[in-house]
Amino acid sequence: MKILMINGTMRKGKSYILGRMLIDRIAKEEDVVEELFLPRDMPEFCRGCALCIQQGEDRCPDYLIYLKRVTKLIDEADLLVFTTPVFVYHASGQMKALLDHYGYRWMVHRPEASMFKKQAVCVATAAGAGMRSAMKDISDSLRWWGVARIYKCGMAVPFSSWEEADQKLQDKVKEKLEKISSRICRDSKEVQPSLRTKLMFHIVRVFQKRKEKEDIDQKYWAERGWLGRKRPWKET
Repeated sequence: MKILMINGTMRKGKSYILGRMLIDRIAKEEDVVEELFLPRDMPEFCRGCALCIQQGEDRCPDYLIYLKRVTKLIDEADLLVFTTPVFVYHASGQMKALLDHYGYRWMVHRPEASMFKKQAVCVATAAGAGMRSAMKDISDSLRWWGVARIYKCGMAVPFSSWEEADQKLQDKVKEKLEKISSRICRDSKEVQPSLRTKLMFHIVRVFQKRKEKEDIDQKYWAERGWLGRKRPWKET
């Protein structure tokens, strides 16, 4: 298994620690674990030029320097782990900036087929609240990418460091991570997208078929046979 961890800040704080704890429960000795830290590995904001949507992802001004490498790691991974602290009830700005660059991969445009066989986890921590909305910032993109299974782990950790957390909280976190890791390991060989994801795909498929004028998105769907009988989650 290949695991990619994408961290919303450079700090190895509580969200990072929980993400690593989860990965340590899943990864075997032969598995490959890669880590990306934002903004180091993707420091640029989306310019809103729409070149990725209208002409192709390689037209993005940030493609060659940053996105080509990041995209390759995302596509090769079997499991994606996103971690972020809660900043004013949302994911970090660096995380949002990365996800903005993948608007062209939303299902209404040109989703990557491998996403329909991937699993992903969103991890968020805060001193008090906001984990749900922070994780939603990430899971919205993952769902529209077509990611088959998305899990969430949001925890309130009202301490400056994980080491300061009391035993009761640590046990609660470990129990939650254990449940998520067991489900990921159980489904790792036969990952199937949810009914909701399949329904979203079929709705977009109808939309693409009904376009009067062929564009880059419709051509992409047609070339993969998705306007016919082929489905990305059935591809080998």
